[in-house]
Amino acid sequence: MTFLLTILTILSSFLANLETKTLQSDFTVTVSEEVNAPMNYPGTITMHGRHFLLTMFGLEAAYDGKTLYTYNGDIDELTLSNPTEVELREANPFLYAQALIPVCNITERPTQDGKQTIVTLTPKDQSIGINRFVLKLRTADLIPLSVELKEGKKTTVLRLKEPKFITTQPEYVLRPDKDTYVNDMRL
Repeated sequence: MTFLLTILTILSSFLANLETKTLQSDFTVTVSEEVNAPMNYPGTITMHGRHFLLTMFGLEAAYDGKTLYTYNGDIDELTLSNPTEVELREANPFLYAQALIPVCNITERPTQDGKQTIVTLTPKDQSIGINRFVLKLRTADLIPLSVELKEGKKTTVLRLKEPKFITTQPEYVLRPDKDTYVNDMRL
């Protein structure tokens, strides 16, 4: 029981860090399937709790706790929406990890050098659609280094590049230029 408490404490401490600190990082998402060559997508993220600023696929997104802002520069359109919990979990892997806790077996192990901790969430019921979710943290400060999601033959890996906690608090809003088309889908 103590071992389980330690695991939940490590994972809970990491998630609590994201509620009280602002994480900033460049990243690369690699998507691979057994029959296809891996595809890499670079991006940047700044997040604090559920709030985030994200740039990826030529899009910018921000979530201020209520409204999701998505800007597509190719068509100069800003879409405003009230996202569902599922949409937020799809955009933020750390919210996804939090949602998985009640339905997964959780294991934790330090790397050989002790500098990193690997937390693995394995669904108790494989019908939820994933095989495993692996979170690698820097042990000293619980900064996330990578996330791996295995779904059948597909593996998605998010590698953070030089992640750090910052003291500035950005505004989690995207503001349109005067000529930008605003598509307001909020209810």
